[in-house]
This record gives sequence, C-alpha cells and structure tokens, in this order.
Amino acid sequence: PRYTVYTQWQKRSIVVGAAVCAFFNPLTAQVYLPALNVLSKEFNVTPADINLTVTTYMVFQGLTPTLFGGFTDTFGRRPGYIVCFVVYIAANIALALADRYRQLLIVRCLQSAGSATVMVLCQAVVADIITSAERGQYIGITAIPSILGPSMGPVIGGALTKFLGWRSIFWFLTICAGVNFALLLCFLPETCRKVVGDGSIRPPPMYRTLVQTIRYRRHPEGVAEQNMESLEKHPDEMQNVSKWKFATRHLFASVVLLRDVEFLFLLLCGGIVFSGVYAIGTAMPHQFATLYGFDDLEVGLMYLPLVGGSIVAVVVVGPGMNWNYRRHARRLGFPIDRRRRMDLHGFPIEKVRLQVALPLLALGAAVVASWGWVTVNEVEIEKVCIIVFFIGVSLVGVNNAINALIVDIFPEKAGAALAAYNLVKCLMGAVASGVIDLLIAAVGLGKAFTVFGALYLLLIPIMVLVMWRGVDWREQRRERE
Repeated sequence: PRYTVYTQWQKRSIVVGAAVCAFFNPLTAQVYLPALNVLSKEFNVTPADINLTVTTYMVFQGLTPTLFGGFTDTFGRRPGYIVCFVVYIAANIALALADRYRQLLIVRCLQSAGSATVMVLCQAVVADIITSAERGQYIGITAIPSILGPSMGPVIGGALTKFLGWRSIFWFLTICAGVNFALLLCFLPETCRKVVGDGSIRPPPMYRTLVQTIRYRRHPEGVAEQNMESLEKHPDEMQNVSKWKFATRHLFASVVLLRDVEFLFLLLCGGIVFSGVYAIGTAMPHQFATLYGFDDLEVGLMYLPLVGGSIVAVVVVGPGMNWNYRRHARRLGFPIDRRRRMDLHGFPIEKVRLQVALPLLALGAAVVASWGWVTVNEVEIEKVCIIVFFIGVSLVGVNNAINALIVDIFPEKAGAALAAYNLVKCLMGAVASGVIDLLIAAVGLGKAFTVFGALYLLLIPIMVLVMWRGVDWREQRRERE
C-alpha cells in the first residue's frame, strides 16, 4: 500500500513548515546571549546569576521533549504544536514585561519548555510522511534550523539590544511566533499515522487546519476515499485502556528506549558530535574578541560560514544517503518505492546511513582540531572562515545521518526516540559549553579542541560496530516486542 497521499510538493511544504516551527528553539537559545551583560546591570545581579538563565534553558530544552515526546506519538502532532506555541508566546510576553530577576529565571524555563518539543515534532512529522528511500534529503531540511538559529541568533539579538533595548528581543520573538502560529493553524495538517493514517483519513475537528475545516464544510461527504487500513493501531495493551491513561503510562517512553544497545551507541555518537558544535559556538565570541579584536556584530558574522557549511551538508549529504540506499537495495534485490514504507527486515539500513557519516566524521575530527590551532595562532581570518565552513559541512552531515537512522529503526516511536536524542545532545552540549573555558584555560585553545578531534576519532569504531551488528540488534528487538 502507498505510504502517504501527499504529493512531492505537498510533502516538501509540510516538512518546510515543520522546520520553520523548529527554528524557534535554537533561535531563542542564542538570540538572548548578546543581552546578558545588559541584563546583569538591569536586574543588578552577577554575570553568574544571569548565566544561570542560560543553563536552566538548556536543561528544560532537553527534559521537556523527553517527558512529552511520547504524548505526540499518541495524541498527534497538531495538539503538541498548539500547546507548545501557546506556552511559548505567553512566556515571551511575560519576559518582555519582567522587572525582577526571579521572574526572568522562572519564565525563561517556561519559554524553553514551549519551544523545545517543536524540534522533536519536526523530525516526527518527517517519519509520518517520508519513506526510508527518500528520508535523507528531508532530514537534511529539518537540520537547517539547528544551525541557522545559533548562527543568526547572536546577530539579531545584538542588533536588537543595541538599537531597541533588551525587551525588544522578546517582543520580536512574540511577533514572529504569533505569525507562525497563525500559519500553522491555517495550513499545517495533522500527520500522525495513529490519527490520519496515510493522510486520506479525515482528522477529528480539533485536529483540522482552517483550510481543511472550510473544505470539509463545502464537501461534507468527502471527495476522496479514506484508506482506513493505513491507520496505525495502538499496541494491544491499549485496547482496554483509555488513550489518556495509555499516554500517561508511556510518559517516559523515551527513557524506556535507552535499554536498546544500538540506540545507546547512536545517542553517544550524536551527543559527542553535537557537543563539539556547542563548544565552538561558546568559545568563538571570547576568542575572536580577544585575539582578533572583533566587536559583537563582527563575532556574530563569523557564524555565517557555519550556516553555509550546513546548507551544503543538506544539499549533498541528504541525496548522498538516498543514493546509498538505492545502491544497497539494488545489490540485495530489495524493492525501491518512495511511495510506500518498506519493511527493513534484514536490510542494512545502518550501512546506508553511516557509510555516509563516517568520512564526514573523520573530516570533522580534522577541522575541529585545526580550528583551535589556527585561531590561537591568529591565522588570516579567511582561513579560519574556511575551517568553520567545513565544520558545518561535516558535523551537520553526521548529525543528519544519525537523525535519519534513528527514525528508520524506530518509525512508530519517532517522537520518543528523537526526544531522547534531543535530551542527550542538550545535556552534552550544556556540559561542553560549561567546561570549554576551563579546558582552554588549563591546556590552551589548540590542545582543547584537539581533545574534541580525538573524541571524534574514537567514535569511528563505534559506528563501524553499529554497521556490523545493527541488523542483528534490530532482529533481537523485533523478537522481544
């Protein structure tokens, strides 16, 4: 049977819409940073106190999707989006009006809780409508917010703080989120396969977009056949249990997945790779200001090569994974059909994804280690930009491959699995951000990032092990379930 009723352009539009929603999470984390010194003076607290608002944001950024990722797999994607944006918009308004440090600290946690789950929802939407044969390029699209947010955030935040004051940051986020929320209500359809199947089943009224509501009123009898067989059933254990009790029982669905060996290895690899991105992003402002004499705006512009590299990763790595999928499928006589979700039983999907990731990981080890040495030696800024560009290509490419593989091995639990991945990335990123300055002070900038390069090299045998044993681990998991 077909996997989805959506056309190629409809799928692209849905994924882009989900990616735009996801953009608010990394943007919110970074747009706030240029205002830290101003906020410290405004609320008459120490820089350490203000930095605590950054730490708590990252903690909630990791925890919230882990707690509620399983809910979106049960109740659907649109209710999750609506709750997230209502909380997020309300938190931004409260932050813009805050006049006490305690308010800032508490509401900042709510802001993080509202924006964090949309990152996981974005990947879950891809799992709902995209087959393994074409997932590579779409996973690449959803990775763009993770890089554009941290890259553009400091530039936007610095400009707003300088010309309009720190409160304008939160009004800016409120306006942008409000516009996006309105578009979401109008156009972004429900995709959860437990609610709408392949997209042909009419969603309940509360799940409908404004466009769907108008269309169904004009055509109450329907204009297309509903494929009820495409509706994914809940497990047998739910048959005599209400949906709410079932979702509550699976509140920690992400934590349960940590028992899987293959999943743990993927989390370890992805978390360490992303910790390097956070470490470089945290170290860049101080190092460029100290060694090159850059001001806040110039430091913000130095993130742009990272954006360029991430875009190249999307353009190259996604199609590369699709090509590798077709290559393995032809070699094994495995059918290739972009319109249907294929049973990956016995198919080496781990090799398909990680054969693309491995050379990028080796490149990432080299350029991350090089970044520390060329920066500390104050090499020409053009050469530094080239290295930052290749950091974006390599690390974003590896992250895209791991994202795609996680969705491949947990297609019906994508929300919970990606929530766990998000938690690990956030926690490792928080640790990397917190220790990088201490590490640089202890061993120097060059050696500090050589450590990260060495860690990346240690991940290569782990990825090789996953490629070698992945099919067996999936079969063992299938037998347990």
